[in-house]
Amino acid sequence: MKRLKIICLTMFPLIGLLSTLSFGQTKWAQTGFNFIGVSSDARAGAMGDAVTSLSAYSGALSHNPATMADIPTLLTANFSSNSWIADIKYLEFNMLIAPQTGKYGVIGLNMQSIDYGESQGTMVWRNEKGFIDTEMMKPGALSIGIGYAKMLSDRFSVGAQIHFAYQSLGKSVVPDGATLVTKQNVANVLAYDFGTLYKTGIKSIAFGMSVRNFSKEVKYEEEGFQLPLLFTLGISANVFDFVKVGGPEQSLILAIDATHPRSHPEQIKIGLEYQLMNLLALRGGYISSNSEDDITFGVGISTVGLGVTSVGNIKVDYSYTPFGVFDNVQRFTVSLSL
Repeated sequence: MKRLKIICLTMFPLIGLLSTLSFGQTKWAQTGFNFIGVSSDARAGAMGDAVTSLSAYSGALSHNPATMADIPTLLTANFSSNSWIADIKYLEFNMLIAPQTGKYGVIGLNMQSIDYGESQGTMVWRNEKGFIDTEMMKPGALSIGIGYAKMLSDRFSVGAQIHFAYQSLGKSVVPDGATLVTKQNVANVLAYDFGTLYKTGIKSIAFGMSVRNFSKEVKYEEEGFQLPLLFTLGISANVFDFVKVGGPEQSLILAIDATHPRSHPEQIKIGLEYQLMNLLALRGGYISSNSEDDITFGVGISTVGLGVTSVGNIKVDYSYTPFGVFDNVQRFTVSLSL
């Protein structure tokens, strides 16, 4: 217990200092690489991304790396597909490895690929229109990360991730005096995530904290920009620990996150997940300060409740988010645990 107190007293002032320094340098509405702030995990998407304090979470590297520290299986892998707005496609892969069930910590690998589709390229020209068409542009982005998390006690865990983010906005041809210059419009950066998870021991109440996308400034040309730095505090609990219900095995997880983004007003995120016999999950969420995508829904099924173990445990999750003028966002995630 003394060791845990020392860790807490050491980390939280440090987090506070980082927060103060970061807020002092805030550039509102000037962040870039915003693709790394979009979650493709269907469970998180259905719960309004309020997953910062959910333990044993397979999508931890996209939210709070500390929450993967108590993954109960040797290997967990999931693949997510996200049909984002404006026909943007996200593909994400996560793999968590826990040697001797986390005795030496948990190692996580994450890869996210973004396809922005095609758009017609143009260049300045001395004609009536002032431009001519060039080749089709195919911008894209990629993020690759590796993380580590460890239970420091039966209640307290820490985690971190370093990820390489890359974005290509296609080639452009611009005038430079009397000549034309071709530019590649490519940028990359290393970003860092940190997180903690604390289980209070009071029923199932847990607190989580994360700092995501901490990095240096990035530049394409002369003007630099910051990544979408995000500070999050979260709390969660199983409501049925406090309200007794009869019938088969079931749970009702309530999770609430408070966020401070660099490029967006502060938000409150609320998520609910009802699970029946580890077989069926019904989910819903709400995100404040979002004009188009404030309500989320989802469902999940799992072979855990069936007791099928010959091929491991398989989970399939789906989320649906109405997105106003952009129609909707749909996410699918398939997970395998061994």
